[in-house]
Amino acid sequence: MTATGTEQLEGIESGLEHLRTEVRAFLSQEIATGGFVPDTDSWMTGFDPGFSARVAGRGWLGMTIPTEYGGHGRSPLERFVVSEEMLAHGAPVAAHWIADRQMAPSILANGSEEQKRRYLPGIASGRSFFAIGMSEPDAGSDLAAVRTRAVDNGDSWTITGTKVWTTGAHLAHAMVVLARTDGQPGDRHSGLSQFVVDLPHPDIEIRPLRSIDGQAHFNEVVFHDAQVPAAALLGKRGNGWAQVMGELAFERSGPERYLSTLPLLRAWAAHLAASGATPGQRQTLGTLTARAWALRRMSLRVAAELAAGRKPDVLAAMVKDLGSTFEGDLVEAVRASSNLVARRDGADPLARMLAHSVLHTPVFTLRGGTNEILRGIVARGLGVR
Repeated sequence: MTATGTEQLEGIESGLEHLRTEVRAFLSQEIATGGFVPDTDSWMTGFDPGFSARVAGRGWLGMTIPTEYGGHGRSPLERFVVSEEMLAHGAPVAAHWIADRQMAPSILANGSEEQKRRYLPGIASGRSFFAIGMSEPDAGSDLAAVRTRAVDNGDSWTITGTKVWTTGAHLAHAMVVLARTDGQPGDRHSGLSQFVVDLPHPDIEIRPLRSIDGQAHFNEVVFHDAQVPAAALLGKRGNGWAQVMGELAFERSGPERYLSTLPLLRAWAAHLAASGATPGQRQTLGTLTARAWALRRMSLRVAAELAAGRKPDVLAAMVKDLGSTFEGDLVEAVRASSNLVARRDGADPLARMLAHSVLHTPVFTLRGGTNEILRGIVARGLGVR
């Protein structure tokens, strides 16, 4: 990063300090009064509509949505500060996360006026939760190979197919669906379109997929010739690939791509401060902190680029690749450097947090696009592929 870029980020930081202090005070009060118990991967597993409503009451949801649609007309950088503090404190933000992170900007960029007025106020008030229907059984990171099809009936669409790894679909009020409206799977990027589908739906079956810890945050979603109105089409017919790529810039670049396990690092640091740390543990703590800080600067740069209206696809892919790798490395480093025995039950909150983190580590480098796919995006962006 250039000196000028560093100075710009420092200026951004100083201008947002008051907001950061306000958010930290709110979260500290929530923890002190039992509003939530900090945990890792809270943006995936911490589904708490009550907490989301309290956050919305502070004006911290729909921050970048214009006021005419029920939002607050604030900057992406202000939203970054709120998101960062929520994740660092392990707050239960899963209920509103997808809607606020990527569906609000996608609907703003591509939606009809009817869709904006229908969905955006609910997102800003913490009353409308979304799921994402992209991956399929035979098309995970290779989204261009999706086979779910939408047939135009004139005044409606018939959607047939299966989506998988659909986080929170069983709790969502709506989901965005990527489907082929024209051509064949071999046509790759052309002929894809997006739809906003309200849930629950009589012709849509949602089947839970249980993780190794017994929880069911993911789902398989089956569209049994589901009928949706013509107005469900999001953006232009056939423009689905371009729209999805825009959404993924928001999905891959946020602080959740390196902060999912930071609550574990903070809890371990507090434990070491209270019990004493060996030189090796201090070195490990310092190394992890330095890596987190470097990733934070990269993520903040992406937020600045998005705020300026640019499309930092390559940098976003780099943040996601490096960040998700760091999340897993952090868990392994804490496990190997401590005398803790990871336990899902028991009186030690740090041991419980470690157990939760260990069980969730395999997904870090998969969700949002595998690291191999992301490295291909970076290679193309650099002109070496």
